[in-house]
Amino acid sequence: MKKVAIVILNWNGSRMLKQYLPSVLLYSREEATVYVADNASTDDSLEVLREHFPEVKLIELSKNLGFAEGYNQSLKQIEAEYYLLLNSDIEVTHHWLTPMIEYMDSHQEVAACQPKLLSIFDRDSFEYAGASGGFLDRFGYPFCRGRVFETVETDNGQYDDVSDILWATGAALMIRAKDYWKVGGMDARFFAHNEEIDLCWRLRILGRRIVCLPDSCAYHVGGGTLPKGNPMKTFLNFRNNLTMLYKCLPDEELKTVMRWRWALDYLAAWEMLILKKNVGDFMAVYRARRAFKRWRKDFETDRRVIQANRVAKEIPERKQFVLLWQYYVKGRKTFSSLPE
Repeated sequence: MKKVAIVILNWNGSRMLKQYLPSVLLYSREEATVYVADNASTDDSLEVLREHFPEVKLIELSKNLGFAEGYNQSLKQIEAEYYLLLNSDIEVTHHWLTPMIEYMDSHQEVAACQPKLLSIFDRDSFEYAGASGGFLDRFGYPFCRGRVFETVETDNGQYDDVSDILWATGAALMIRAKDYWKVGGMDARFFAHNEEIDLCWRLRILGRRIVCLPDSCAYHVGGGTLPKGNPMKTFLNFRNNLTMLYKCLPDEELKTVMRWRWALDYLAAWEMLILKKNVGDFMAVYRARRAFKRWRKDFETDRRVIQANRVAKEIPERKQFVLLWQYYVKGRKTFSSLPE
């Protein structure tokens, strides 16, 4: 058994596998076993894997379980010290695994890490999904070193230091198997979007560290499953983000933050309709708010358990400023310009 299991969750990603899986095998198989977990694809993914990549271990799921449960069910079948969850649209580089393995080996308090993630279309720029490590603001809006809302920075080495972060991108996430299962894995009810942020936040609440290791680098296509602007993506992002806040916010902040989010979410919906003429996303926000209200009671036990087991009273990587104010009013559009 190798120490690292690289697990690529695939759904109808035949083209991506053919294009990017060769780099994973070339630069990883000395240090890791490569798995593809197939989420009941209806394209020729399985034929491509069997014909062109026989060295890859294949896990076939009976139906499309989504990102969260697809990984949960797949990882139950794999023995390794470290899981590395990797999107099918990632191109990796020489020596990319070594910094992560060495850091995790020598820092037992670290539960998970990620490489620096750059855009495959503009290799000098960060990639939207994870850049150089993720954070949250007071109201739960995610941002990264290298990406704040729609502003993506050019990589000039400004975020090449090892940094504690709140969340590591699910596009390329290395995590200790024991930590993954200690918190029960990803929340399958999310299906997709925000599930890795929720997972990492729960680990931070237990006092475990999450870090970005920019000595490791990978290139990401992004938006492969649900493209930006898709109403279903908007729905999942809003519903799941609210659910994550409900589960993880400290008791003293819960009511205040959720009241503000009620106002901010509806403000965002009307901005989508009036300024962007996007009826689909406008309706998606309303549906997400209703869906959250309906299923919130299903997470009451989760919240009680998370709060009862809280170790970290304050989490520095969850910033107390309001990102919307900093970005739109103060004009601070890069990570380095935000308040400490």
